[in-house]
Amino acid sequence: MTTAPRIDAIGLVAGDLARTVSFYRHLGCDLPEPTGADTGLDAHLECDLGGVRLMIDTEEVMRSSSQDTWSSGAGRLTLAAQCASPAEVDRLHEELSTLGAGSQVEPFDAPWGQRYATVLDPDGVRVDLYAPLGG
Repeated sequence: MTTAPRIDAIGLVAGDLARTVSFYRHLGCDLPEPTGADTGLDAHLECDLGGVRLMIDTEEVMRSSSQDTWSSGAGRLTLAAQCASPAEVDRLHEELSTLGAGSQVEPFDAPWGQRYATVLDPDGVRVDLYAPLGG
């Protein structure tokens, strides 16, 4: 019997590896400290997100296997992080807005029952922050 393929990793391209690592550490990613070896074509870091890996590569690494320009920006990727409480959404929004490329959606109480906000990582990737309201 063959097993159907499944997505087991999400890849991000970082313009500034150290800054991107710092940003995702604040979201609970256990990423190693970038070293001198994490530059050039060896710059690839990963963390386990509970069965799915977050992979971070530099633009240089990505250009080594593709002719794409890999300019920064969100493209069509959005990540989401569940927070412990509405207050945690507010706290993380403030913290990550400074570590990344700012805020895209200020925290608000959404009609679907969540405290919700969106920040941008250092390269402009959207990261939604949310927590259930009440109860």
